[in-house]
Amino acid sequence: MKAILQRFKPIAIALAVVFLLVGCSYAPPLEGNPWQVRSLPTDSTFSDLAFTDDLSRGWLVGSNATLFETDDTGKTWKARPLDFEGEKVRLNSVSFSGDEGWIVGEPAVLLHTLDGGDTWYRVPLSEKLPGSPSTITALGPHSAEMTTNVGAIYRTENDGQNWTGLVQEALGVFRNISRAEDGKYVAVSSRGNFFSIWNPEGDTWQPFNRQSSRRLQNMGFGPDGSLWVLARGGQLQFSEPNDPESWLEPLYPEFSTSWGLLDLAYRTPEEMWVVGGGGNLMVSFDGGQTWLKDREIQDVPSNLNRVKFINPELGFILGQRGTLLRYEGPSEAA
Repeated sequence: MKAILQRFKPIAIALAVVFLLVGCSYAPPLEGNPWQVRSLPTDSTFSDLAFTDDLSRGWLVGSNATLFETDDTGKTWKARPLDFEGEKVRLNSVSFSGDEGWIVGEPAVLLHTLDGGDTWYRVPLSEKLPGSPSTITALGPHSAEMTTNVGAIYRTENDGQNWTGLVQEALGVFRNISRAEDGKYVAVSSRGNFFSIWNPEGDTWQPFNRQSSRRLQNMGFGPDGSLWVLARGGQLQFSEPNDPESWLEPLYPEFSTSWGLLDLAYRTPEEMWVVGGGGNLMVSFDGGQTWLKDREIQDVPSNLNRVKFINPELGFILGQRGTLLRYEGPSEAA
């Protein structure tokens, strides 16, 4: 009997491998690639971009004090060197309202422009600022909202000369933070074991436990007020609108992928794009129920860290080592 079992063992192993491969779910390929790769002359990792109201002029920021400018809606870019007198600076976030723009970075960097970026000047920040600036949102003339990497939130209405704290206590170091159109924030803890939400009506963060054993990677808000969360192992999950404690069943855009999913953005209320490591790029046209993979991008030698749509016709994917992808709709791509 033992000899018979030994004889059939290789066959059993082979069958197990076959069943495993059949069980893996590979996302079908997307027909037609709407993204054009633009490699910029830098080794930096890009973190954010923003445009003035006419959308022709934009600014791209990243590590190593990297700042690029475009005047043709992102088709071409040119470097704008900044002098920080030898200080090692990472620029994290940029935002515009009209021609007034803001840039924040670490350690404790705040830049401001009133002329669309022709002139950037540095605004001093208090040495007692808890944490380093993480995000900035232009709110209107002379006004902006800034967060730090420990969850402090501040607002200015006089060009950054004075700031008002909006939370009583800092949150603690977080992995990432995202702002909704109505002013809410969601932040993922540094270890990915819980998330917190801040509402403009309150002055404290409200913590929530994660919904599964998988550590959280990133979170954000959908157009209907729901939350989306990307977790380790390529898991995606949505909450019910305006209810951070009620979650739908987890989804796996590509269950077989070994690369992590890093960011998600909506192009329309039903169309969303997800990016990740190793040039991973997928799209859903039905609110996340089914997914297609853009296989023309998977050979891009970069992790794709962030996807951002300025409007349904203008979008970008930010990567490492100067990698930038620009969305081109069917008419433009043709």
